[in-house]
Amino acid sequence: FQQDYFTDENRVLKKDPQQDYHLEYAMENSTHTVLGFSRELHTCDTNDKSITESTVRVIWAYHHKDMGEAGQNYHGSNRGTKSLRLLNPEKEEVSSASLPYFDLTNKDVPVPDKDTTYWCQMFKIPVQHEKHHVTKVEPLIQKGHENLVHHILLYQCSSNLNDSVLDYGHECYHPNMPDSFLTCETVIFAWAIGGEGFTYPPHVGLSIGTAADPQFVLMEVHYDNPSYTEGLIDNSGLRLFYTPVIRKYDAGVIEAGLWVSLFHNIPPGMPEFVSEGHCTLECLEEALSAERPAGIHVFAVLLHAHLAGRAIRMRHFHNGEEQKLLAYDDEFDFNFQEFQYLKEERTILPGDNLITECHYSTVDRIRMTWGGLSTRNEMCLSYLLYYPRINLTRCASIPDIMEQLQFIGVKEIYRPVRQTWPFIIKSPKQYKNLSFMDAMNKFKWSRSEGLSYNELVLKLPVNVRCSKTDNAEWSIQGMTALPPEIERPYKTEPVICSPSSCLHCGLFPTLLFVIHVTASTIGNIGPFV
Repeated sequence: FQQDYFTDENRVLKKDPQQDYHLEYAMENSTHTVLGFSRELHTCDTNDKSITESTVRVIWAYHHKDMGEAGQNYHGSNRGTKSLRLLNPEKEEVSSASLPYFDLTNKDVPVPDKDTTYWCQMFKIPVQHEKHHVTKVEPLIQKGHENLVHHILLYQCSSNLNDSVLDYGHECYHPNMPDSFLTCETVIFAWAIGGEGFTYPPHVGLSIGTAADPQFVLMEVHYDNPSYTEGLIDNSGLRLFYTPVIRKYDAGVIEAGLWVSLFHNIPPGMPEFVSEGHCTLECLEEALSAERPAGIHVFAVLLHAHLAGRAIRMRHFHNGEEQKLLAYDDEFDFNFQEFQYLKEERTILPGDNLITECHYSTVDRIRMTWGGLSTRNEMCLSYLLYYPRINLTRCASIPDIMEQLQFIGVKEIYRPVRQTWPFIIKSPKQYKNLSFMDAMNKFKWSRSEGLSYNELVLKLPVNVRCSKTDNAEWSIQGMTALPPEIERPYKTEPVICSPSSCLHCGLFPTLLFVIHVTASTIGNIGPFV
């Protein structure tokens, strides 16, 4: 017995007059109850959510007794929620059981009792002198630390280092961190909270073992400790499976979006604010024309923001004409960030440009939100996995700051000799001797002012970031470019929904759900919500 119900703001279950969920099969034994049911992706039913490629928060609950005439039984503790990407295309899973692997893990790192810590540890890749391909990467998160470890980045470091850099780890972005850490600029893998292992497509692998490949890598672990818990010791990291059977292409990673800095900022009290990071036409033109005029092929994307993030889109333009979104998540969940496999590989050519578009909500904040490393700060980044590998590691932008200052009424600034960043305000009087951050926080932000500010920042000139490996730069790096004139907001493709009566007409996409419940106390199949 299975029916389609929905719930209201009072958490009361109501039978849906339009029955869109259809039981396909059910089975049960002494330990498991299994239900398989299907539904159209778009049902035209106001009581249903459309199912898209965005994150879906699946809520489940059950009771060990069947629903009686009095209605549903309260589920008690038999409930939960999980963020999933239901339409993420299935990857071709190649068994890694027989493959060799190596682990890159922290060793008894004392996590400070503070909000945010970035810990860096240098490693030497154990596979040397012969080319291999990494085919799968799995996170190794210490049990109980699933919410502590927010993300892990793996960087390629200078090939001129020696084993002396391997002795110890250190807090990243710290004035006293080792100079060797500064040589590690090229991201070769990224994992974020909620994500699972990543398997490369069968024709692509992460190359290791040759002179052009990473010999020394830096693992950066972001610890998020908002409760300031003391005495935490962590041993998390990554496991890399590899094979001597060489694949056709070497994989690369491009970090795109907004360069993380205070120049990226969001006013308080805004139900929606949009930031854009530009992988500019100028950067892609220079790098691709020199390295790969036929273009590169993107096969997966990781979209990354922090707590204020609500939606992220990766917009793609070819010769000024907008293409289908490269990747998107209109239901962004800070606690669930993983690589999206593209249904079809996307070619990026000279003449293209990419925009990482991030939507934020700061309605619960009374001060500015700044671009920065803490989860209470913000980011707007996309990590593109692609092949064949070229010498382009970062394609990003920074918005111009002077017009941001002019917006709040700043007239004069000066740069004191001992001031580290980046200036002090001279006039007008209400901002005199204040820093940029203090002045922006002092400004009386209203929603209308926030909207006007948003319109301004989206049109500001941007400083181009266009980086190579080993801290080298393409010539366009540091140049100023104007953002392209584009349609805002992005026009989503119209949804074609289908009524329940058309379920088996074969014209509309249908999703099959399978639920496994492990519970020896379950009798006959009860109501599932």
